[in-house]
Amino acid sequence: MPLDPRDLFEIAPDVGDLGRPVLVQALDGFVDAGGARRLAREHLVAVSGDVREVVTFDVDQLHDYRARRPAMLFVEDHWESYETPALTVSALRDAAGTPYLLLAGPEPDVQWERFAAAVALVVDALGVRLTVGLNAIPMAVPHTRPAGVIAHASRPEIVQGFEPWVASVQVPGAAGHLVEYRLGRSGRDAAGFAVHVPHYVAQAPYPAAAQVLVDSVAKVSGLVLPTDALAAAAAETRRLIDEQVTESADVGELVSALEAQFDSFVSGRRDLLAGGGSLPTGDELGAELERFLAEQPRPDAG
Repeated sequence: MPLDPRDLFEIAPDVGDLGRPVLVQALDGFVDAGGARRLAREHLVAVSGDVREVVTFDVDQLHDYRARRPAMLFVEDHWESYETPALTVSALRDAAGTPYLLLAGPEPDVQWERFAAAVALVVDALGVRLTVGLNAIPMAVPHTRPAGVIAHASRPEIVQGFEPWVASVQVPGAAGHLVEYRLGRSGRDAAGFAVHVPHYVAQAPYPAAAQVLVDSVAKVSGLVLPTDALAAAAAETRRLIDEQVTESADVGELVSALEAQFDSFVSGRRDLLAGGGSLPTGDELGAELERFLAEQPRPDAG
């Protein structure tokens, strides 16, 4: 007998009136170039005046503890603390006081289909009108140009105004992507954004990409999400990167070549999208994602 997805989560008894909220899903575990998803998630929590957990998932059924061992603190002669993995939906408020939801925590290692079904039940129970996923991918783009974003949704009208960057691509799957796919297949509105992070800075925090993610969520949802703090952090990061670029002729040549490539693509985008040329190939994007994943340290490597 199939396991009941309702056994995976518990909704708090005092959720209150959320209206028809947006659910932002920002799970850890998949590609997060520049830490943009993490930075965006932390920013949303920081600027919200009210954060409270409304749904708790049973992590014991979803987490592979030997693959991703939680940290424990040892002090002299005893264990002092244990960082319990938590997969939750929290209620936040935007700058106008509108409630919305944030799904955060470790990406499930197992039972993806059951988890996706559980999220769909949560969406229905809390009256969610739109689910939006956040991702950040390494791309051969320069830091001196605005960060692009790949938008996708269960209905094209949801991401109207966002221009496509790739025609088709096959990439490693993620639980968040499956959630979006299953929600769309069942007739629920779902969308997602993958911001581009310059591949040569993808291992360091890149707040400019986090700002793009938050702005994209605001654009499709109507939420009022200020990004002043991210903009200030992005400006400082840009200054530091520029200093490093000027100190290395090789890096300077790389950035210049990427600038020329980027400007050529943007200037010809109208012709490309009208059928006069080709978008960047999916194979190139897929290869870059595979390379980035291969460079990440193994979770159990200490």
